[in-house]
Amino acid sequence: GIITNAIAYLQKRLAEDLKDLERNKSDLSGDIAGDLQVQCLYTLSGFPETAIEPSARRAYDVFRRQAAKWWPRRQPQLQAMTALMLHRTGDSKTAKAILRSLKEYARRDSVLGIYWPYDGFRGYWSDAPVETQAMLIQAFAEIDPGDADIDRMREWLLAQKQTNRWESTRATAEACHALLMTGTDWLSADRKAEIQLGHKQPVVFKGSETNGVGYLKGVVDGEKIKADMGEIRVSVTGSDRKENAGTGWGAVHWQYFEHMDRITASASPLGLKKKFFIERKTDRGPVLEPLAEEEDLKVGDKLVVRIELRIDRDLEYVHLKDLRAAGTEPVNVISGYRWKGGLGYYESTKDASTNFFFHYIPKGTHVFEYPLFVSHNGRFSAGIATVECMYAPEFRAHSEGQTLRVR
Repeated sequence: GIITNAIAYLQKRLAEDLKDLERNKSDLSGDIAGDLQVQCLYTLSGFPETAIEPSARRAYDVFRRQAAKWWPRRQPQLQAMTALMLHRTGDSKTAKAILRSLKEYARRDSVLGIYWPYDGFRGYWSDAPVETQAMLIQAFAEIDPGDADIDRMREWLLAQKQTNRWESTRATAEACHALLMTGTDWLSADRKAEIQLGHKQPVVFKGSETNGVGYLKGVVDGEKIKADMGEIRVSVTGSDRKENAGTGWGAVHWQYFEHMDRITASASPLGLKKKFFIERKTDRGPVLEPLAEEEDLKVGDKLVVRIELRIDRDLEYVHLKDLRAAGTEPVNVISGYRWKGGLGYYESTKDASTNFFFHYIPKGTHVFEYPLFVSHNGRFSAGIATVECMYAPEFRAHSEGQTLRVR
């Protein structure tokens, strides 16, 4: 009964929208099928057994015709809805043309999979990235179920979940439907994972058969580590003994002790650089000059620490910690929320470090600065900066170690 009433309501609203356009003498051959009309047509296409009422037939035909004509102006989620609606109502030619267009500007990444870019604004329902990706997957799976790229589209949903939250119950339901009901069945086939370190005398870790949600972990003691173990091979074998059966992720952690000033920068999807600048007074006002590698500082010098963070994907819940040299004192001693360069974060000053906490960071390069005063003579380790996604610790990076000399 609820569905019957809802379908009747949608048809009634289409008829009313057309009457409003005619009352305002709008050009019915133009782009009149807006976002809500497209969503309405898509919803009605899900119930092909329900006939369109005579009172709404003309409105339905007009909006359907204009949606098929003006689809390039819509957002990707609405283009997918239009393609599904047209495919279900007999216009597979236009539906496939929409899919071809969508593929032309899709982004392909060896790690993130296939996805569609968005401008970062999530305030309108058709811009929501998770729901958009799920709708696009549904369109490809229904119109062209043999498309080999569907699994790569599903990979983006999982990669996105590693470092972000699915923002609503609707997004979660849409993502779960796309992962479980489309593409290759990643959960039914038994799979065996194997990790091989090195090639001369390899160390091999083998996992037991799982249904696609297993976890394999191996630890190598420090005295057993050899140089060729930097060559790591991961294979997943299905029940048919074919490799690469499904999708999986992994991370390698190398833990060791080292003097702070000898640490080299790490390389990962995150990149971190830490630089020092001296603030000098000139006739033109304060000027920042890069601190040379062998340059000596004096007590009272004002330093500016500049941290450059580079990330290849959007991240949520991130902690950036910068260790300060012992012979320096921070200028910003009061912790608080900051807003700089379009990015909001909480800055917390501790005895030995300055911390930055981010709810959300968009992909790209971001620069953070804070001032210090040199307070003591001596040779000090400048410390390293470390960034980590708090709920995905495999996304972690640190800067190289440095030394400050004060005379």
